[in-house]
Amino acid sequence: MEDMIDKTNLKCLLEENNWLQTLLNQKKIICKQEPISGYQIHFCDDGIEIVYSSISQRNRALLALTTTMHDDVEISVVKDLGVMVDCSRNAVPKVMTLKKLIRYLSFMGYTFLGLYMEDTLKIDGEPYIGYQRGAYTVKDIQELDIYAQQYGIELRPYVQTLAHLNQIVRYEEYQKMIDVDDILLVGSSRTHTYLENLFRTLDKAFHSRKVNIGMDEAFMLGLGKYLTEHGYQNRLEIMNQHLQTVREIASKYNFKLQMWSDMFFRLAANGSYYNLSQEQIQKIKVPEEVNLAYWDYYSTDIQHYSDNLKLHKNLSPNISFVGGAWKWTGFIPHNRYSIHACKAAIQACVEHQINEITFACWGDDGAEASLFAILPTLFTNANEIYGNHMSESCFKVLTGIPINTFLVIDKVNPCTKDGFTHNNASKYFLYNDLLQGTFDSVAQPLMIHEIQSVLPKISNISIEKSELSYYFKTVQSLIEILELKLNLGNEIYHAYKHNDLQAFDKIVNQILPELIKRIETFYDAFKRQWHLENRNQGFEVQTIRLGGLKQRVIDVREQLLAYQKGEITKIDELEEQHLDFHYFDDSSIERLNYNLWSHIVSTSKL
Repeated sequence: MEDMIDKTNLKCLLEENNWLQTLLNQKKIICKQEPISGYQIHFCDDGIEIVYSSISQRNRALLALTTTMHDDVEISVVKDLGVMVDCSRNAVPKVMTLKKLIRYLSFMGYTFLGLYMEDTLKIDGEPYIGYQRGAYTVKDIQELDIYAQQYGIELRPYVQTLAHLNQIVRYEEYQKMIDVDDILLVGSSRTHTYLENLFRTLDKAFHSRKVNIGMDEAFMLGLGKYLTEHGYQNRLEIMNQHLQTVREIASKYNFKLQMWSDMFFRLAANGSYYNLSQEQIQKIKVPEEVNLAYWDYYSTDIQHYSDNLKLHKNLSPNISFVGGAWKWTGFIPHNRYSIHACKAAIQACVEHQINEITFACWGDDGAEASLFAILPTLFTNANEIYGNHMSESCFKVLTGIPINTFLVIDKVNPCTKDGFTHNNASKYFLYNDLLQGTFDSVAQPLMIHEIQSVLPKISNISIEKSELSYYFKTVQSLIEILELKLNLGNEIYHAYKHNDLQAFDKIVNQILPELIKRIETFYDAFKRQWHLENRNQGFEVQTIRLGGLKQRVIDVREQLLAYQKGEITKIDELEEQHLDFHYFDDSSIERLNYNLWSHIVSTSKL
């Protein structure tokens, strides 16, 4: 098959990718589709020939041509390469946002995009699913699906059929199908009806017949209402029973199932992840047609992934791998750590001939980071998959921003040793209470200098007319808060304990008023970021959090001012001895991730 850049979507490509017009004006390009794994570029007397397998691989070749002046070959080490976007943690990306991501992914050489939707898909017969959550309609998905196909991207649903349905338990109607916490009641007629409605909707919405059915982290399965109704039963058998029900319903619509693998391990090994004896493995029966997705985001050691892949292959030959593009611990991503971890995982996957790799972009605790914050991870991981032929300068062609400018943002979480450790200090220092001082023990003045070092490298980007400049403005505004607030709790505590009137006066009359202004600036920048990328629903949570932060600073200033004037004789929070913060037996900031806003903001129960 020969074409001139596939006439069916040439117009679309040119309209949406300005850099491509420049390329095509300079060079005559002939494309041939053949059953290869990747693409080939051949420079000829009368132009350039691209031999490609899929549309996205052809598009990757086009991007490569912006910096390549010689013949090139890239071979993908996997058949399917995808990204999964979390659309369930308050941030529901707009359709146009996902279209932009699809364009990026296509030119990087990805083949599919997964949408993780716990309750953010409108389901026929279930009016409270997605209610006021910004949920996608069938028409939304159909529009996105058609668009994705133009770019060679398969759009896949990721849903939950067992656990992680915590948003719907507030409605009495759904209590009928809840076992305990957010876990469905296996065997319930209401559960069966819900699953029927879910798959009927998926059938209408998605062209793809591949669906991830979740079934992860159902830790308390069979220990709630199910226990009351049936007595204690083997919990692995309960899950297998439920899986059979899901398989039967899905088969009506010819869906091929993928599920997270962890519960097979946790139920057989009394709660441990990926830790089974051969005897335990032999007791587990995984249906051959069900793909087991081994997810793991937490190691930079190749052997770690290799050992766990061996365990998985003992369960089933039908295995895929899911690594992490870390954007789920606050406003700042962990690109460097993600790249280190994914490189090790990819090498292990090649060793074990894994044919499908996905990178998950979760949005835990409110999805504060921009969806595009992890583009460097996605670009670098794709390079690793294709053999590292593509120049990093292609990243700037695609996004308008150098990759190293993106990567420097990681340092807003200090002390991460070039990405070999990770923490989300920027989030817990942002929300750390100025009087309670929960995280004051891990705050050090030197960290401020490391965070400030990012500013000169991103300040120009934040004012340029790049389509991603708004994210850099958010980051800049966050840095400007942290340089005042990171160690301010310690300064307040010290001034109070030592009756340092000069320091006290500066804090009350200079630093705190300025901090309030900077919080307002950050809020405005972050609000713009959110509304450019996401639907409105979910932002009310951020308004409550950041509005609460501002008001708390105002209240703290009023207390300090009252103490300064002698209107009160003590400040209760500062009278207490401030203790070191310990978590997982390790108080080192290098590895201290503490992501739940409700646990950060106060020592009281929210």
